[in-house]
Formats: sequence, C-alpha cells, structure tokens
Amino acid sequence: MFMTIPTIMTWTRIFAIPLIVGVFYLPDALATQAEKNLLATVMFVVFAATDWLDGYLARKLNQTSSFGAFLDPVADKFLVCACVLVLVHLQRADVFVALIIIGREIAISALREWMAQIGASKSVAVHMIGKLKTVAQMVAIPFLLFDGALFGIINTHVWGVWLIWAAAVLTIWSMVYYLQKALPEIRARAQ
Repeated sequence: MFMTIPTIMTWTRIFAIPLIVGVFYLPDALATQAEKNLLATVMFVVFAATDWLDGYLARKLNQTSSFGAFLDPVADKFLVCACVLVLVHLQRADVFVALIIIGREIAISALREWMAQIGASKSVAVHMIGKLKTVAQMVAIPFLLFDGALFGIINTHVWGVWLIWAAAVLTIWSMVYYLQKALPEIRARAQ
C-alpha cells in the first residue's frame, strides 16, 4: 500500500512547498503583492486541508499503512516549517518564532523516533496541547500569508502575529509535556 490515494494526497503537501514559496518569486508584472499573498494563502489552506482528508480517506477506504503513518507528520512539518521560513523572509514572523517551531519539531520528532525504537512510543503519543499548537499554527500561517484585511474587517496581520506567538508558547508547552512524559524512559536508559 505504498501509493494509495491517501498517500498521494500526503505527497501533495510536500510537492506544494516549492509552489507556495515560488509564488513570492513571481515577477511583479505577473502579480501584485496582494495577489501573491492571496494565491499563497489559498494554496496553503487547500494543501493543509489534505491533512484531514488523507487521514479520513485512509480509514474510510481501509488504506492505512505504516508508510502513510510515517509520511503524514513529515509532510505536515515540512509544510509548516517552509511557510514559517517564508514568513520570516517576508518579515511577517519573528525569527525567534521560527527557531521555536522548527527546533521543537526536530526535537520531538527525534524523541518520538527514539521512543519508538525502545518500544515506548505510547508515552509520547499526540496530546491535546500538541493539537492546540497545530490549530494555532494552521490559522496563524494563512493569516500571515494573506497579510491584509479579510472581508474588509479582520486585520489578518495583527491576528496572525498574535496567533503565531500563541503557537510558539503552545509549542514550548507541548515540548515540555512530551519531554516530561519521556523522562522516566530517558532516566532508565541513562544508567
């Protein structure tokens, strides 16, 4: 079950990264900054939605696989980290936010891999704090990509900045939570 419909959808999130980044390199003669912002936002929202859809389809079509379970979070992390770096480049997100988010993703991914190797992956299973962090990121990123007045009312830049900082706080909180859960195993193996 290497190339199922859900797995192909997961791959689209990875292939979307150069498309989203590339939007901001379009010549100004082809698109205004506002048009680039809108295009990148729509692409991010569409590709991010495949995260929910591929999981739903995998269960519905009975096409779950260990490869899909591996690839899904990798694709999510690539997409989020790439977009956060784009936002730093565009000066819409602080570099410290990027360091926190990317650093946590590396650290927790390594922790989960190690915990799986020692047969203790349940102790670092996804928790509600991690889900809240993801929701904050997935709202903040398109708001910051859009960087304008949504429906002429919502200042997405202001909301995006608040949400990306909230995501950074939740990122640290979730990392501490997962490290605390893993600490007994870490201590047991350190001797």
